[in-house]
Amino acid sequence: MKGDRQDPRGMIWYVLRGTMMERWKPPVELTKQEQMVMKRLNRVRPLFGFLRLNRHVLFDDAFQDQLEAMYRQSGAGDEPHPPAMLCMVVLLQGYVGASDAEAVEFAIMDRRWQMVLDCHGVDDPPFSQGALQAFRERMVKHEMDRVLLERTASLVQDGVLTKGEGQSLSKAVRVAIDSRPLAGAGRVEDTLNLLGHAARNIVRVVSKILQRPAEEICRRAGIRLLLAPSIKTGLDIDWNDSRQKATAIQIVEHQVTSLVQWVERNLDDVIEAPLRSLFDTITAIREQDLIATKEGVRIREEVAKDRRISIEDAEMRHGRKSRSKRFDGYKEHIAVALDFPAILACAVTPANRPEEEGAAPLAKDIQQQGLSIGELHVDRAYVTSPVVSSVLGSGGHVVAKPWGQRAAKPGLYSKADFKIDLRAKTITCPAGQVERIEPGETVHFDPEACGGCLHRTNCTQAAAGKGRSVSVAEDEAQQKKFRALQQTRAGRATLRERVAVEHALAHVSARKGKTARYVGARKNLFDLRRTAAIQNLEAVHRLYREAA
Repeated sequence: MKGDRQDPRGMIWYVLRGTMMERWKPPVELTKQEQMVMKRLNRVRPLFGFLRLNRHVLFDDAFQDQLEAMYRQSGAGDEPHPPAMLCMVVLLQGYVGASDAEAVEFAIMDRRWQMVLDCHGVDDPPFSQGALQAFRERMVKHEMDRVLLERTASLVQDGVLTKGEGQSLSKAVRVAIDSRPLAGAGRVEDTLNLLGHAARNIVRVVSKILQRPAEEICRRAGIRLLLAPSIKTGLDIDWNDSRQKATAIQIVEHQVTSLVQWVERNLDDVIEAPLRSLFDTITAIREQDLIATKEGVRIREEVAKDRRISIEDAEMRHGRKSRSKRFDGYKEHIAVALDFPAILACAVTPANRPEEEGAAPLAKDIQQQGLSIGELHVDRAYVTSPVVSSVLGSGGHVVAKPWGQRAAKPGLYSKADFKIDLRAKTITCPAGQVERIEPGETVHFDPEACGGCLHRTNCTQAAAGKGRSVSVAEDEAQQKKFRALQQTRAGRATLRERVAVEHALAHVSARKGKTARYVGARKNLFDLRRTAAIQNLEAVHRLYREAA
């Protein structure tokens, strides 16, 4: 930085390596007009008032330096809007759930927005939709959404210290993590519609390249199905007839192949992105959903492991919250500090990925804040994560609800009635029969011993010639420690501490809704981090009021 000069609007212009960068420096003191607005913010949308009073704290010089570092310092192009002001717009947008267009209108029509953004009485908006979208993309590219979340989490810690008058917080934090399902923004389609949707996108791109009507392209390429409003309307078959249904996929596949071959013959020199990516999409759909037979192609009976379910959002996947509850989209993971009310980290994974995969990015983001996990509270689905092993290996503690030991049917012995000696690697049944065990395997008791046992009717309903079976978990030793927690009042209180992350997820769901706002995992991670940052700011606001 070579120098700076004051702008009459309250901005400061910084000269960074030849680039004039407008720094946001709104006044701290309230005007009379702002004092009147503040009186209306005690109960309804009080965060507006908090942001107005503390915007200089949130966007201090160090944070604004980081925001400004996102910009190319070549001296070319238009003068950028103040990054800190646009970052505040991003927060306000998430706070009220506004679209980009609504955010622009609120900046000139809503006195609360004008007060926070320091643009009272403007006739023209201080930013455009394009500028807001470009800033959001820049934040994603430079990981500044993560930095924003970390900034708000540090403010929560500062608020706890202020309230505690000098108490100190350890760098080894107690953390709870959990996840929730997020329905994807893309449309979920079956195989016929996936192929038809991808083909229609190809026709649209080719029509633009050749500057010819889409209908003409369809006729010349031999894919007349696309002349109808939908693929299934174009097929016009009896969907209750299994033979006609089998023929339908062959018709679609034949016409899609005809389209691809026609494009390759006529546009060989311009088959590049996005056209090439659309060709790759059709190839992927064929490989995951279709199988070749003597009669032609047919749809596979089994579902592909990582099946693509949407053309609009390539990363969405089928997922399950339970055996009976399915959803399509993503899983949102958050890590909440248990010693101060802050969300420390966020992650988003496709819905078909196990929960344990969300723990690693959470732990990485926590580590980047100069913190370590001293105690980890998790749902059972996270227990197999390498993060759990890492915490235990570093001398930390892991707390989780153990897997149940209920009997297969009422009246039968459960696993809890068997004595497991992990040191001797043995298991003893209620009748005294002993078998060797290995973690992660199922133990089968001697059928002959079980056949004449007096306890058989209370132990198993296995067929004649078979004995009782008991599964031993890979982490049986850890599960034994978890079960010990349930046996004491203090242990049960420790297990209940995980409720904090469940409450945080409930607030995230209430603010964001059940459906994704954006397409793709990374953009939805941005939205989750923004929501978490807003919740952290609300926590700071509560701490400030309690300390006052």
